[in-house]
Amino acid sequence: MKDRYLTVSALTKYIKRKMETDQNLKQVYLRGEISNFKRHSRGHMYMTLKDNQSRIQAVMFASYNRFVKFVPENGMSVLIRGEIGVYEPYGQYQLYIHDMQPDGIGSLYLAYEQLKKKLDAEGLFDPSRKKSIPSYPDHIGVITSPTGAAIRDIFSTINRRYPIVKKTLLPVLVQGDYASDSIVQAIRKANELKQFDVLIIGRGGGSIEELWGFNEEKVARAIVESSIPVISAVGHETDFTISDFVADLRAPTPTGAAELAVPSLNEVMDRISVMQARIQQAIETKAKAHKEKLQSLRQSYAFRYPVQLLRQKEQDLDRLVEQLQRVMKQYIERKQEQSIYVNKRLSQHHPQRKIEETKIEVGRLTNQLNKQMTQVIQQKQTTFQRQIEKLTLLNPLEIMQRGFAIPFDHNQTVIKTVEQVHPGDKMLVKLKDGTIDCQVWGIEEEDSK
Repeated sequence: MKDRYLTVSALTKYIKRKMETDQNLKQVYLRGEISNFKRHSRGHMYMTLKDNQSRIQAVMFASYNRFVKFVPENGMSVLIRGEIGVYEPYGQYQLYIHDMQPDGIGSLYLAYEQLKKKLDAEGLFDPSRKKSIPSYPDHIGVITSPTGAAIRDIFSTINRRYPIVKKTLLPVLVQGDYASDSIVQAIRKANELKQFDVLIIGRGGGSIEELWGFNEEKVARAIVESSIPVISAVGHETDFTISDFVADLRAPTPTGAAELAVPSLNEVMDRISVMQARIQQAIETKAKAHKEKLQSLRQSYAFRYPVQLLRQKEQDLDRLVEQLQRVMKQYIERKQEQSIYVNKRLSQHHPQRKIEETKIEVGRLTNQLNKQMTQVIQQKQTTFQRQIEKLTLLNPLEIMQRGFAIPFDHNQTVIKTVEQVHPGDKMLVKLKDGTIDCQVWGIEEEDSK
């Protein structure tokens, strides 16, 4: 009976074998929305695919997702091709993704837009970051395919417009899986050589797949890192790649890149001829003006009558010297008058005079203060004497001088009434010249009324 019960592992393996042998589950096409997206550190992608009613766990291993041109995001609707399998440790079925495309939009176009948005946010499209193209380069590096029409167009245009410039082809792959690596290596090699004044990077027209090498992030960053100015010329005039946006200058076509990289020698020669004519005309005009000036000088009075001019100038000099002496004399007199006036004012305000005046004022104030102090002292002495007289009248010692005495009990308290003592009490009688120790023998009261 017990043999009828299976282990969980045995049941899971049985279900897995059943699903693996089902041909309908070997090639599954699904449309769904991504949620719970996670990229593992080893490169695998884990996610949940869902619709309005159901969901399924899914995984896309790195060996498959390296061909995905866009970055999957939560909420993105995608088209999936894969197979259904069972993950035994959890006993759950899941989708193993082999291919993934965005639903309703091409994966390459989506990847292009995502990278464009990312690099623009980093400021790599900012014109202020870009380098200027030299007006008259000595050496041009061309990064393109050696067999394409682009190299022929570029070289023929350069030879026609500016044949004196040196040009070097740096051959690369311009399409395919290895095109981006080839372009990056060529850009870095050109910078290492330090021979080029400008680089032209490009190819002829094609589909987005054929131009994709110029939309890779590694190519864009290599262009940005280049110390040599870069002209991008990819495809036709309507084609725009990431390389066009990050390059220092974008040309609509390879031929246009050659025209932007070099000037027209004929136009340069024409400009030189025009400038030579202008210089020649300016020299002739200048020479004519100086010649006329020289002729005018030769005909001037100074050249025709130098002795008379010298005599006249001598007289003028004498007149000016006299005028100078007169002005100097007037100036000195004026300054002397100013000096006398200033000295007079200084004498009036001389410190010694101020000191003498101050001494007199101090003496006057001192005398006034002494008088006032004498008066105050006299007043205070008179007041003091009056107070002394009043105190003398109230002083008990003075009263005692007239024969009066002051009695004290044994506690040194003044006896003012007979009620304070009793017969037999001892007492002291203070006289003007001493104290008498007494004893009360009797008391006689008197009516004070």
